[in-house]
Amino acid sequence: MSRVHRIVPLSFVVLGILSLLIPILAVIGQTNHTPSLEDLLSMRSVNSPQISPDGRFVAYGVQETNWKENAYVSQIWLAHVESGVTFPLTQGKKSSENPQWSPDGKWVAFASEREIIPSAAGPSVDKSESKPAARQIWLISPAGGEAWTLTRHETNIGGFRWSGDGRQIAFTATEAEAKRTKDRKEKYSDYEVFEEDFAQNQLWVVDVSEGETSFGPVKAKPVTKDPTLNVGGFAWSPDSNRIAFQATPNPLLAYSGESDLYLVDLAHENAVSRIVALEGPEGNPVFSPDGKQLAFSTALGQRYSYYLNGHIATVNVEAVRTHPATKPSDVKDLTTEFDENPQLMNWGPDGIYFGALQKTYSHLFRIDPRTRQIDRITSPDRFAGGGATFTKDFKKLAFTASDDTHVGEVFVSTVTPFAPRKLSDMNKQLKGWTLGSVELVSWKSKDGATMEGVLHKPADFDSHKKYPLLVVIHGGPTGISRALMNPGNHYYPVEQFLSKGALVLEPNYRGSAGYGEKFRSLNVRNLGVGDMWDVMSGVDALIAQGIVDPSRLGSMGWSQGGYISAFLTTNTDRFKAISVGAGISDWMTYYVNTDITPFTRQYLQGTPWDDPAIYALTSPITNIKRARTPTLIQHGQFDKRVPIPNGFELYRGLRDENVTARMIIYAGFGHGITKPKSNRAVLQHNLDWFSHYIWGEPIPQESPLRGSGEAVTNVQ
Repeated sequence: MSRVHRIVPLSFVVLGILSLLIPILAVIGQTNHTPSLEDLLSMRSVNSPQISPDGRFVAYGVQETNWKENAYVSQIWLAHVESGVTFPLTQGKKSSENPQWSPDGKWVAFASEREIIPSAAGPSVDKSESKPAARQIWLISPAGGEAWTLTRHETNIGGFRWSGDGRQIAFTATEAEAKRTKDRKEKYSDYEVFEEDFAQNQLWVVDVSEGETSFGPVKAKPVTKDPTLNVGGFAWSPDSNRIAFQATPNPLLAYSGESDLYLVDLAHENAVSRIVALEGPEGNPVFSPDGKQLAFSTALGQRYSYYLNGHIATVNVEAVRTHPATKPSDVKDLTTEFDENPQLMNWGPDGIYFGALQKTYSHLFRIDPRTRQIDRITSPDRFAGGGATFTKDFKKLAFTASDDTHVGEVFVSTVTPFAPRKLSDMNKQLKGWTLGSVELVSWKSKDGATMEGVLHKPADFDSHKKYPLLVVIHGGPTGISRALMNPGNHYYPVEQFLSKGALVLEPNYRGSAGYGEKFRSLNVRNLGVGDMWDVMSGVDALIAQGIVDPSRLGSMGWSQGGYISAFLTTNTDRFKAISVGAGISDWMTYYVNTDITPFTRQYLQGTPWDDPAIYALTSPITNIKRARTPTLIQHGQFDKRVPIPNGFELYRGLRDENVTARMIIYAGFGHGITKPKSNRAVLQHNLDWFSHYIWGEPIPQESPLRGSGEAVTNVQ
């Protein structure tokens, strides 16, 4: 067996000043108890840092758990960069999200479903007139005071952006329900024509100055009115006269690969022209500072865009207005030599900025669009940051970052030199918690491919002991597990497993992001089979190290991780227990039910009717008669990504073969379980399942895992 090589644990890479680091380490060092499931689900986390145009402030989101309302709620906080003082800017039962600064720094715009008060300017507001609202755009001064709603739209607002001159905000949203649809419901009740009944997102513009005059809602004006287009991401030109946007024929995910780029001219009666139409998806447009060029993300005409590298390319705006780019040679590819998926961010005076994974780390890069030279901005090599935003002059940035001993925080830095300074303090909530450690490990798979994974160890780990091993498998398959402190897992109780005396391995199996295009392609027409090689070789490598008890193994995962766990259920008897979360059991069942059908066609390179053999080879259900392992199946009731027939098929097959199986259906949820009380249920069910089969503990009397073995619906 291949020996596991332990990589030195991550150093704390973000704080450069030792005096700031010591107090935080002291807090984390004060350990005296294992956090409960409720503690972990109640952890606050930061998101969406937005630095002000002048660099004086950073607005960011803080997510908290509201157990009474059974919701995760985000509010906007403000950090004064010079003093380091932070304070909440918004509050309430409803989330306030996606903060965006006006170009002059006067306002912070955000999106919320909070109640609309008809006339927020008047001192004698009749709050009895307030009403539940669709998601609207609100404005608040960074100096504080009451927020006021800018928009009055009948449907939920999606993405939004300020114009460069600060006079307008553009946003995406659908129109109100059409009269013909209302009439149809009145006459025939409600029904749906599959893949044909949908509402198209259009582009709208709202006048900010009109809202400032009344401090009340303003009705937006439509910019696009094309029923054949569903508008997605967009960007304003620097002169605020044009908007570039991506659009698909409809909002269905199965058609997302048909996204093209368009340009609307606001100065000429909102004339729309298609400007980039390569095979495969284009999106995320960004104008150059002079407005003459457009950068965008593209598959560059590649047929298999799901696992091959994406690219950043540019076009001359005036040229494509008259002659749209329809083939790869019509655009300038800037990232041919970059072997990962670049996430386009912004275009500054010194180049185009993008983020990308580098194995399990993540960095900020800058491209010179003339020479195609790519420079890495962030350091050191083991940096793990994201979400960068820039000041108007692109000399400072804000971002989030974490490492193996600190949860995510908000930081600010100059671009050159890169010298981060921490603004938030999320780590103080870990005071008094006993937590395990994380480190990267590597091994060779069956075919010789090098694998990496994250190994979690108990706080009192003893290298001379043998521990139970629980494998937690990420989704995707282009997800990734990273050696970062993130104890608040919403599906699998990793910290509880560690406190009970287990090791936990999160393998980055073939197909995982961060390791380049060739690695992401290793499970093409090899799903399940190659994945199992990677998982089992990692397990065997740890057993060979002498730290794992081979008689006490468990596996679990959600989505693609659930699929791999299901594949293990029907292809090996080495595990004592397995948990399958929203997993695929049969690729044909998945193909005809999922909302993302191109995924299967690309990874298996055919349909079930073209190549039934590859669908059978890679489907867990094919070998159901080999199954022996007690299996817990967890599934959202209304899952469209991995529809619930997959769960039923696996469950019925296991029961017919007299294999112990339990299926719990989480009522009202889709592919993700997104409310804290139900997350607590998912965690508890997994904890009870593995505590019973790995540690021999009785299943609690009140647990739905007890009983005859029939499916159980967990009601919210």
